[in-house]
Amino acid sequence: MSVLEALRVAAPERVGVVSSIVGLGLEVGGLDCAIGDLVTIGGEDGTVALDAEVIAVTTTGIRCMPLGRMSGISAGAPVRTKGLPILVPTGEALFGRVIDGLGRPIDGKGALGATRYVSLDNDSPSAMHRARIEQPLQLGVRALDTLTTMGRGQRMGLFAGSGVGKSSLLSMIARGTEAEVSVIALVGERGREVREFLEDDLGAEGLARSIVVVATSDEPAMMRLRAAFLATRIAESFRDDGAHVMLMMDSLTRVAMAQREIGLSVGEPPATRGYPPSTFSLLAQLLERAGTGEIGSVTGIYTVLVDGDDHNEPIADAARSILDGHVVLDRKLSVAGHFPSIDILGSISRVASRVTAPERMRVASVLRSTMAARRAAQDLLDVGAYQRGANPKVDAAVDNEAEINAFLRQSMSDQSSTESAWQQLTVLAEKLGRI
Repeated sequence: MSVLEALRVAAPERVGVVSSIVGLGLEVGGLDCAIGDLVTIGGEDGTVALDAEVIAVTTTGIRCMPLGRMSGISAGAPVRTKGLPILVPTGEALFGRVIDGLGRPIDGKGALGATRYVSLDNDSPSAMHRARIEQPLQLGVRALDTLTTMGRGQRMGLFAGSGVGKSSLLSMIARGTEAEVSVIALVGERGREVREFLEDDLGAEGLARSIVVVATSDEPAMMRLRAAFLATRIAESFRDDGAHVMLMMDSLTRVAMAQREIGLSVGEPPATRGYPPSTFSLLAQLLERAGTGEIGSVTGIYTVLVDGDDHNEPIADAARSILDGHVVLDRKLSVAGHFPSIDILGSISRVASRVTAPERMRVASVLRSTMAARRAAQDLLDVGAYQRGANPKVDAAVDNEAEINAFLRQSMSDQSSTESAWQQLTVLAEKLGRI
């Protein structure tokens, strides 16, 4: 042991104390820490041990957000720095496992046996070193693979209100995608829905090649936020090894809500609808970490829970400006039993033209234009004022309504290949009119 190491080991341990507990956070005095450091509160003389993360530093001390319940923690409790960077597990040992926001297994299958740990913090790929998005990615959903085609490394948002089928659509994608690895983050979900999603929606087949990170709605805000970044970091580690990863997060809105709780707890001023400024910068930091790298890719699908079905509310608007496309789920379609309830005319992929052949783009435009004509004339159709022959596209839409709905609808157990989907759309386009 060197002299410097001996001096470090022999140095007295500096212990801080909890000075106050206000709202969701704690104030600690007597410690020198940096943003993002982990500290342990209590843990001696039979007191409760609780990990917390430093989120603010002031002239009088530090402010922390707990990573667990604060029951039993009181003012004067000792606080110690952990002295270690935040490390998270990754590797093939995580396939088929369910972990929490700290990387701990919660599925009752024993220890993870992870062979590698990486730092939670990571930089986004350099803008000049990102590979271009040039290859389509099969999702197994006909409406998405043809009319809103995704590219490998794209980031897409699923925008919908509550109870419209976002989680069910995610599970279809997890089973039908051709991506090598699926990382699924369930952030702010109801505890009841987690097992239902894993056993009924995802199933054993989907779970076998997936890694699921869970932070339910009753967990502290820091755990919900860490779950989102943990899932992203795991996906990044596979991308760095050259794999093509599918990252699915449900939901991005609850991540933003967690950051709102944290920001307001440390005194940030509330801005639009109570969201502090840090919420919008955090969304950019999180979403930009997905995408293509120099060798691999992370294709991101993020659900956005729009408040009151208002697709222009702050989080939806901010996410739409960062993402590479959006899929809108319509409550009217969901109520009518139309699954997946995708509003084709309201959905768009910003890279579809780059990853789809021109001939196929023309086929897709036939169905889109026909549906747009039908929607424009819907009021006339409802009251019986439309005269047949006034618009050939409206006539074609009415005559082939059953065929259009049969193409757009798809059961959860139906896994459609991309080639099969395009063949069906081509046949349908020929019925609708000229290509």
